[in-house]
Amino acid sequence: MLSLTCYDVTMRTTLTLDDDVAEELRTLAHRTRRSFKDVVNEAIRTGLTRRRRARPRRYRLEPVSLGGVRPGVNLDKALQLSDTLEDDGIARKLELRK
Repeated sequence: MLSLTCYDVTMRTTLTLDDDVAEELRTLAHRTRRSFKDVVNEAIRTGLTRRRRARPRRYRLEPVSLGGVRPGVNLDKALQLSDTLEDDGIARKLELRK
């Protein structure tokens, strides 16, 4: 014999709302003559749908001037630039010790 059990698809839960949010929901429910539960569910659905639809903000890079770069230094090679700057720093320190 096959036994089928059907569970209720609704879920009860406790939700703590801020006072101002609860008051606004109660006012909307009263004004639209709908149940508090329906108003809360609609508000949550609307918020979740808006979040899904929201496009991420486009990444924007503001270019800056790299004035002061020495001629002959290729900025595409960052490690070479780092080495050059480090070598210059070491050379300056050695000159100060003389």
